Amino acid sequence: MDSQAISLPKGYKLQPGYPPTSQYLELRLVSGLSPKTPSQAAAVPTGSWYGFYVTFEATKGDPQPIGMGRIIGDGGWYFHIADMAVHPDHQRKGLGDVILKALLQHIHREAPADGKPYITLFADEPGRRLYYKNGFVDAAPGQLGMWLK
Repeated sequence: MDSQAISLPKGYKLQPGYPPTSQYLELRLVSGLSPKTPSQAAAVPTGSWYGFYVTFEATKGDPQPIGMGRIIGDGGWYFHIADMAVHPDHQRKGLGDVILKALLQHIHREAPADGKPYITLFADEPGRRLYYKNGFVDAAPGQLGMWLK
């Protein structure tokens, strides 16, 4: 299934790329992700392999980014899903599912065909149901996600 064929509710549009820096920072904040600095956010487009975001246009005007997700990876075999976020006013409409499916489709379409991509993510409690629904499983006990504090 091509990402353009993914169905969205009226007024929403799936866009390739990343929201502008200020909107990226705001979307992280309102959706409950950890805050980042403008210089950290400015590195997103060049430090990512690919991304999608969803805009909403209630009336004719400037569509606003209300959801996003991106892939960090090498383009060969390792892909990490990051920054999955949907504005609270737009949650429970399947937008996170659309973004995740579009990211996964992009990986499977663009990764080399002669090997299986290794796709990872860190799942906060609110997003786990979405990830399980899309085939993700807990890595533990075989592996354990870690981060440098």
